[in-house]
Amino acid sequence: MGFFSWIFLGLVAGYFAKRIHKGPTPSGFFPTVLIGVIGAVFGGWLGSFTWIGNVDGFNLWSILIATLGAVLALIIHEKWF
Repeated sequence: MGFFSWIFLGLVAGYFAKRIHKGPTPSGFFPTVLIGVIGAVFGGWLGSFTWIGNVDGFNLWSILIATLGAVLALIIHEKWF
C-alpha cells in the first residue's frame, strides 16, 4: 500500500472507531487519521501474529482489522492519557 492509501485507510478506520467507541476521543481530522493509522498498524500486527489476516490493501477485511485496531488504540488512549 502506498502512503496515501494508508492515510485514507486511517481516516476511514479512525472514523468508524470513533463511532464505535463511546468514550472521550480526540477530535479533528489529523487525530482521527493518526488514530486510524496507528490502529491499522496495530491491528495488522495483531492479525498477522494471530493468523487472522493482515492489512494488505484497501478492502473490507483490512478496514475491519484496522478499525478494531483503532478501537483498541482509543481504549489505550483513554486509559493512559
